[in-house]
Amino acid sequence: MTGTPFVLDFERFGRIGLDEAILCAGKTVEQLDLILDACSERDRGLLLTRLSPEPASRLASRHRERLDYDPDSRTGIFLRPHPPRLSPDVAVVCAGTSDLPVAREASRTLAYYGQASRSFPDVGVAGLWRLMQRIEEIRACPVVIVAAGMDAALASVVGGLVQGVVVAVPTSIGYGVAAGGRPALESALASCAPGVVVVNIDNGYGAACAALRALKAAGASGG
Repeated sequence: MTGTPFVLDFERFGRIGLDEAILCAGKTVEQLDLILDACSERDRGLLLTRLSPEPASRLASRHRERLDYDPDSRTGIFLRPHPPRLSPDVAVVCAGTSDLPVAREASRTLAYYGQASRSFPDVGVAGLWRLMQRIEEIRACPVVIVAAGMDAALASVVGGLVQGVVVAVPTSIGYGVAAGGRPALESALASCAPGVVVVNIDNGYGAACAALRALKAAGASGG
């Protein structure tokens, strides 16, 4: 390869409080190695998203040994994450086990920035008692990320039960008319619960970034 096909934005954190993240889907292993080399030269941490196990296993050994890789969320944290924040925990709620990869992407993104989170899996509305058993714990968090597929009803229910910021992540989990996540997205956008924020389908990373911005705006980030 001649030259580099990328220009990394190392100044982004100074502008918006969030680093550039690398979307690995569509990039070759050679391109990813070049990006990680550039970060190594500057001793800069990096969050990689949509990094599937096969290309992750083919990265140069010098990079693999410095990469904290999670195959479930397909995320990698290269070098070191940001130091811990002093803010309260963010709740990461998901409707079913099938939504966990998206919820996990959100949790891992928060972890990269040193933000603590609490996981509340498998509390979908088909068994509403499961949510109600955990609702006081969820209410204690100033920001709640809700990952849900099918009709994404969980986001509306949570939005009607908590005072904090609710970020809905419609997922592509579903079958029949729910396949692909578009019905979940439209349902979340049409929520009658006021003030629910909606990000794109399967965008756990974006939900975490929204949570971080909300905490920063509220003065809760401790930094």
